[in-house]
Amino acid sequence: MANALVSIQILPRTPEGESVIPYVDRAIDIIKASGVPYRVAPLETTMEGELGALLAVVQQMNEAMTELGCPSVISQIKIYYNPGEGASMDRLLEKYPDGR
Repeated sequence: MANALVSIQILPRTPEGESVIPYVDRAIDIIKASGVPYRVAPLETTMEGELGALLAVVQQMNEAMTELGCPSVISQIKIYYNPGEGASMDRLLEKYPDGR
């Protein structure tokens, strides 16, 4: 059972001041490769899983940005941690099936 939700908005400073979109796409690829359930939204992506594993994904995302030449990265993170009852995106969103 997942015990956490982690939402992240990653804002890399690109090497030549170009668009961040390809860099954000790379960050989302890292989430995909991790195998954790996730949802992409317009301003952030939310992952579901064990808190330590999710934080490791966040670290990989930041490291990938610097490997791509970004001199710095800002990651805005929200964490919902519920080790007793667990954490589920579906449970929190069940009242809003169409996102509204």
